[in-house]
Amino acid sequence: MDKKKKQRYKLKNWSNYNQALINRGSLTLWFEESMIKQWHQPEKTGYRGSPMTYSDTAIQCALTLRELFKLPLRATQGCLLSLVQLLKLSIQIPHYSTLSRRQQTLEVRLPRSSSRTPRHLVVDSTGLKVYGEGEWKVRKHGASKRRTWRKLHIMVDAQTQEVVAVEMTANFVGDSEVLPDLLEQLDEHDQVASVAADGAYDTIQCHQAIRNKGADALIPPREGAVEWPSDEDGRTHPRTAIVQRCAEIGRKAWKQESGYHQRSLAETAMFRIKTLFSGQLKNRTFAAQMVEAYLRVGAMNKMTGLGMPESYSVS
Repeated sequence: MDKKKKQRYKLKNWSNYNQALINRGSLTLWFEESMIKQWHQPEKTGYRGSPMTYSDTAIQCALTLRELFKLPLRATQGCLLSLVQLLKLSIQIPHYSTLSRRQQTLEVRLPRSSSRTPRHLVVDSTGLKVYGEGEWKVRKHGASKRRTWRKLHIMVDAQTQEVVAVEMTANFVGDSEVLPDLLEQLDEHDQVASVAADGAYDTIQCHQAIRNKGADALIPPREGAVEWPSDEDGRTHPRTAIVQRCAEIGRKAWKQESGYHQRSLAETAMFRIKTLFSGQLKNRTFAAQMVEAYLRVGAMNKMTGLGMPESYSVS
């Protein structure tokens, strides 16, 4: 029997994508003029004590550089000091202890582009290792009780491949519990056409959250799934329509017909996060770990905005 040949692809925008890859390392991309203008905290917090010297923008910029170039906190302070000296700027640089303290409460602003057309969203989750042990030690002595994971949940725009919503939870939290929270992170003016997710999201809570957004749920029903009751007005529940369609043409054909396979873009985004940064978290507290993960997603979004490969299949 002839083996099925592996599909080959070529890029049609190699020149632009190659330049985008080069620009990712440009310091002016991460330390830009607009950020410098917002560096110091212009307003008082209203609390007792001395006001904060640095804005959240400054702290996010510094910690993003730390994640991007995989620097310790002290080296991050040194990197910023050298940048300020080279650019001859009259701004102060936060002490590494300030970065460590402010990371605990920082609200990360996720950079993303606006969309005039309804978004087609894909959802998935992955694990990030905490207190990671070496593979040799695990094989030799087994994993210790302190070895644990965090779950990173992301929602990706299938067209732009940007992460539009992100959430981090403990490893025992189910994927379906997080989907409504991810949808709540979208802007009010964002229109959603569809949400694609795997069978773990086939719950009443997830389907209802997607319906509330006026979107189609592209979630394959579980094996042996039964039809859900009709709506109060007599209309067939969208999930029931999926069950009926799968019974007519089969699950594989339904996935191709509905466009479910675009969900793989979420897995691609997860792979990019772990490749660009790491599959491990450095910080010890949950709050700092959450900020660390969000900063990585934000940095990846900025890279995505520079340009992505456009491929076509080669027969």
